[in-house]
Amino acid sequence: MARYPKELPWDIDTILSMLPHRYPFLLVDRIDKIIEQGTDDDRVGSEIFATKCVTFNEPFFTGHFPKKPIMPGVLIVEAMAQTCALLSQRPVPPDADHWDFFIAGVTEAKFRRPVVPGDKLELYGKVIRDKMSLYVFEAEARVDGVVAAQAKIMAKLIPVP
Repeated sequence: MARYPKELPWDIDTILSMLPHRYPFLLVDRIDKIIEQGTDDDRVGSEIFATKCVTFNEPFFTGHFPKKPIMPGVLIVEAMAQTCALLSQRPVPPDADHWDFFIAGVTEAKFRRPVVPGDKLELYGKVIRDKMSLYVFEAEARVDGVVAAQAKIMAKLIPVP
């Protein structure tokens, strides 16, 4: 049985129902594919593929940089983390209302090419560790199949009453 709420691809309405982020900080537009591995308690090997369409009217482009707009690297990492958060969805414990997903660390971050208006950011996440609601993901952001950024993202799921 699938762990996730509906057939793929997930549109923005499904993403909004699963993530607390809202404009201007929601950085995932669509979930295209999920490859499920393991169980609800250990999802090592599970993968997710998502999309973020980068447009010139993003609020960060007015200051980064006005004459040559480039998506800030920290926001690319945030887009990868939001993608990974969607992959980490699991049943809510009986004494909680929902899960909150917090970044606990980012390592091995590399930025290979700029992301600019008009780019379609292809986001990827893979669970490499899932232990007691602590996750480690390998994440990547590509443009036209070329790696723009990559990182290992550590995150903690915390039940919220």
